[in-house]
Amino acid sequence: MFGQRFATRINSFASDAAGYWPGLAGKPSLAQMIRRAATVPGLSELDLNYPDHASGNPAEVAALVADCGLALNGLAMRYYTNPAFKRGAFTNPDAAVRREAIDLTRHGIDAARAMGAPMMTLWLGQDGYDYAFQCDYARLWADEIAGIAEVAAHDPDCLVSIEYKPNEPRAYSLLKDAATTLIAIDEVGAANLGVTLDFAHSLYADEQPACAAAMIQRRSRLLGLHLNDGYAKRDDGLMVGAVHPQATLELLHEVHRGGYDGAIYFDTFPDASGLDPVAECAANIRTVRQMLQAVDALDRDNRLAEAQARQDPVAALQIAGAALTGQRTGD
Repeated sequence: MFGQRFATRINSFASDAAGYWPGLAGKPSLAQMIRRAATVPGLSELDLNYPDHASGNPAEVAALVADCGLALNGLAMRYYTNPAFKRGAFTNPDAAVRREAIDLTRHGIDAARAMGAPMMTLWLGQDGYDYAFQCDYARLWADEIAGIAEVAAHDPDCLVSIEYKPNEPRAYSLLKDAATTLIAIDEVGAANLGVTLDFAHSLYADEQPACAAAMIQRRSRLLGLHLNDGYAKRDDGLMVGAVHPQATLELLHEVHRGGYDGAIYFDTFPDASGLDPVAECAANIRTVRQMLQAVDALDRDNRLAEAQARQDPVAALQIAGAALTGQRTGD
């Protein structure tokens, strides 16, 4: 049921490690971060990175998560193990490096399945370019499609979700927005492929997140929903609703209408500024629950659909704002 599952990024729980674990030398262990995350009221699931968190014994990691009362929403690929990946993972100019990235992803899918996780998220941030005349764009695209097709075919029962982002670390990401990602998914044609929409990524891809979600749900499947916020210039990872509460509410309303029933994942960065990650995650859950109450109110209010049919932003924003504050505007 939509809005009943909340997941988060495990690395957030390394924030202010010295304050939480007095005397800790170095970084906290994965087990320590999982136990800390389990103290967040309302948190039900975690996403872990591969190979960072699950390359040893995936079953042991899964058991640790379960013992803390949490579930695994999925794994997310990270391409940092080989410095050569900086020039691309699936699009690297070296065929041997491309093969290494694809094989690493296949092993990650195997790990996800061994852990009972239903999904692998691909953020192909290294696949792109930085200069004019650097690459043959058609060749770059062909290599990307071939890589995605191979990993999607590796285990057709494992969902593979593509998380797009306009740039960073590359100046230009190949899969930069919802439209480009949907073209790639259409070319691959695999039934287990879909899209992860990250709110902050969508903002600085110059998208209206709710519109991007509508197009994704029209042409593919929304498999992942990452909530956060930012100033539309970079991946700020701020708390949900901190800058764009109306756009966040609109996104939740749109994905609910489209039938999304997956976890709501908080891709926020309390560790970037030393915030208490437990308090920060709990605040995100409270904010989303308040917004979901507003979504329910809007679903029961025919006036929003009527205002949208007229393309009347004055009335529509008044109705949405009133729902968010628990009020009701006059008929």
